[in-house]
Amino acid sequence: MSSGKTMHLNIITPDSTVYTGEVSFIVARTELGDLGILPRHANLVAALEIAPLRIDTTDGKKTYLANFGGFLEIKDNSVTIVTPNCELPEDIDVERAKRAKARAEERLHSKSADIDFDRARLALQRSLLRLDIKNKVG
Repeated sequence: MSSGKTMHLNIITPDSTVYTGEVSFIVARTELGDLGILPRHANLVAALEIAPLRIDTTDGKKTYLANFGGFLEIKDNSVTIVTPNCELPEDIDVERAKRAKARAEERLHSKSADIDFDRARLALQRSLLRLDIKNKVG
């Protein structure tokens, strides 16, 4: 159970639990902008964007994760994020992200009528997010 200075965080994808533990602060991007969450935040449900997710652990360490949308629920000093995918920095393959970025950019610059431009834009957004998260950890 969380103390007054922490809250419990669960990040769940269809394949696994990406993170579970006590944290002191969370920053998540919702459809309305960035949301900072401190312990004892009011109950809330919000849709999440494809964007960095920042968690501050109880020892003061800031960790950035690549979050690919989903929903966030705050209830009784516990935060649950249900997302199609969320990646820790150590799980991101930089070379794969660079290749995905190049493919998406090539598709977006294509004049072919067969290209699904919305899908290509999302692929570019995901690859840029992965690269951004890797750059944040050095």
